[in-house]
Amino acid sequence: MPTPEFQIFGTPHLVAMVLTLAVPILLIAAARKAGSKTVADAGAWLLAGSLLVNETIHWGYRLNAVGWSRFVQDHLPLHVCGLTILLTAATLIFRRQSIYEIVYFWGLVGSTNAVITPGDLEAGFPDYRFFQYFIAHSGIVAGVLYATLGLKMRPTLGGLFRAFVALNVLAVVLGVLNFLLESNYMFLSRPPAGTESPFFFAGWPWYIPIIDLVALAMFFVVLSPFLVARWKTSRTSTGPE
Repeated sequence: MPTPEFQIFGTPHLVAMVLTLAVPILLIAAARKAGSKTVADAGAWLLAGSLLVNETIHWGYRLNAVGWSRFVQDHLPLHVCGLTILLTAATLIFRRQSIYEIVYFWGLVGSTNAVITPGDLEAGFPDYRFFQYFIAHSGIVAGVLYATLGLKMRPTLGGLFRAFVALNVLAVVLGVLNFLLESNYMFLSRPPAGTESPFFFAGWPWYIPIIDLVALAMFFVVLSPFLVARWKTSRTSTGPE
């Protein structure tokens, strides 16, 4: 049976995007209605467990399909989204602000783009890889939204710059690793094959600084609601001059 081809903005893709928002909204609503820390914790553990189980199964699938050598070269969790999966699960379980701030910016910017314009999705619905891809990337977005709106964790301006510096340090480390392994983690060596993402319009290596600057701008975009809210609170607390 031939592998079904992924169709961007086809019905399965649209359903996946809707569920990306619907799942955390339903979990947040359930936690707020119950007014119980136990229910809120259960939602966090459910999302964290789904991410970790999905990722573990994916590692086994890839290892069985390609062997150890290719697995190390191409399928270690060293892309931004791969690392963010683990960090999102850690945020939901341990509630560390320093980890949360990284996944807030990396997750909302990187994974939201991955959900809307999948860069390296190899197969469409109902292939296993379709489900694995969206459970992973949509799960990151859902986890970040749940941590923010359900667990009431909040990003900061300082966290924005720490997340940006961490992203660039990671790029340097993975650039060296890509050279040693002849790999393409973070797509630093070449753009993803067949990508639908508009961010790879420039050739290598020019798309790398372009994406870096776009990421910084988008970090400010996803932080802006909190900056505006804090500004309004400050104006209210100080009162009219």
